[in-house]
Amino acid sequence: MKYIDLTLPTPAENLACDEILLDLCDAGLEGEILRFWEPQSPFVVLGYANHAAVEANLPACEAHQIGVFRRCSGGGTVLQGIGCLNYSLILRIPESGPLATITGTNDFILQRQQTALAPLLQAGVQIHGHTDLATGNLKFSGNAQRRKRKSLIFHGTFLLQFDLPLIEKFLRMPSKQPDYRQQRSHTDFLTNLNLAPQLVKQALQTAWHATEPLPQVPTDAIRDLAQAKYSTHDWNFRF
Repeated sequence: MKYIDLTLPTPAENLACDEILLDLCDAGLEGEILRFWEPQSPFVVLGYANHAAVEANLPACEAHQIGVFRRCSGGGTVLQGIGCLNYSLILRIPESGPLATITGTNDFILQRQQTALAPLLQAGVQIHGHTDLATGNLKFSGNAQRRKRKSLIFHGTFLLQFDLPLIEKFLRMPSKQPDYRQQRSHTDFLTNLNLAPQLVKQALQTAWHATEPLPQVPTDAIRDLAQAKYSTHDWNFRF
């Protein structure tokens, strides 16, 4: 598997990059990839089907100039910013095996992430809900996937040293909650791992055998998609 540690200048470009890498793999123009990126300013990212006004505190976002964006995968709404580490796995879909189904993919990938991260955490790692990773019943990673004909993307965020009170400020209580949340506020439900990003990156690279750097980045295609889709009101506020 190839890997790339690439943070682009804008949220729109970072979201577009994931979709472009998925499209390249699905078209057979690129192989499987593990990508990392680390946002440098706060912004909201909606899941594909989320309603912006339901999941985000839009008046607060507007007052503090916090951008609101929509990704191409499902799952819930998150607040990104300094102290978050994002990863993206672009994998081929086989005819059989765990990656052939949505549920099997969730289980397969989260179990491998769990095994990779457990040695770094004294409290261990638990899999909760459909796509959460937690430690001590506190969530530190949410994940989502999108599937195409031949390839899929499974991506998520690790809270490492994020300013958690910001989440209360800019996100509303989610409209859908896993049972283990038990109506806890964002601050009471989430936790930082307080790990250096490089430790997590190394653990995941080892777990996924991502040893070969991605030689070329399709920067023109990423920029064009960011402008045509991820920077537009029609896409970001479609629901």
